[in-house]
Amino acid sequence: MLAVESIDLFYGAAQALRRVSVVAERGRITCVLGRNGVGKTSLLRAIVGHQPVSAGKVLFEGQEITHIKAYERARRGIAYVPQGREIFPLLTVRENLETGFARLARGERRMADELYELFPVLKSMLTRRGGDLSGGQQQQLAIARALVTQPRLLVLDEPTEGIQPSIIKEIGRAIGYLREQGRMAILLVEQYLDFARALADSYAVMERGEIVLAGSGSSMVEADVRRYLTV
Repeated sequence: MLAVESIDLFYGAAQALRRVSVVAERGRITCVLGRNGVGKTSLLRAIVGHQPVSAGKVLFEGQEITHIKAYERARRGIAYVPQGREIFPLLTVRENLETGFARLARGERRMADELYELFPVLKSMLTRRGGDLSGGQQQQLAIARALVTQPRLLVLDEPTEGIQPSIIKEIGRAIGYLREQGRMAILLVEQYLDFARALADSYAVMERGEIVLAGSGSSMVEADVRRYLTV
C-alpha cells in the first residue's frame, strides 16, 4: 500500500530525516516509535505531502507520489489525523464529520453506521460544537472524520497524547477493528510503548532522523525499544 524509500527531508539547513524507509501494508498496522523531536512527525508530513523531500521516493499503491500535492494524495485515499487533532472548533460534530465528504463523489457521501459503532459518544453529540468536546472526544472525532473519507491508508500521529486511559482503550479497540476489516493500511506514530506493542504488526524506531530498529511486532524486544524512548 505504502512504500517510503530512503527519503531525506530538510527544514532550511537542518536535516530532519536521513534515508528513512518504511512500509505499510493493507490489513496491517505499522508503528513508528521514538522520543519527541526525532523526526516521526516529519516522516508523516512527507508521506501526506505537507513537506517536500529532497531525496528518495514515496510510493502509494505502486505509483510514485513523491512530488504530488497533499490534496491529490488525499483524493487517492490517504487520510491524516495530525498531532493535536485540528478539528474545527466552531463547527458541530456533524459538520466536522461532513468535511470528510470533500473527496467523495456525491453518491458516496453518507455517514456509515460503523463510525458510531466505533465511537458511540459522537452520535449523542452531533449538534455540539467541536470545541466543546473533551480532548479525548476530539481525538475520536478527528479519527472518525478521517474515516469518512473512506481511506486506503490511515496515518495517525500520536492519537493517545493527552488522552485519558479509558478513551485510549476505546481508540485502541477501534484501530484494531479497522485492521481486522482489511480495507486499509494503518501507519501509527506513538510514544506510548504498551499501546503500540499491543497493535503493531511491524514497527520502526527512530533516533535523530533515522530508523535505528525495525522488525515484526512479534519480534519486538521491549528493553531494546525502551532505550530509544526514555530521556
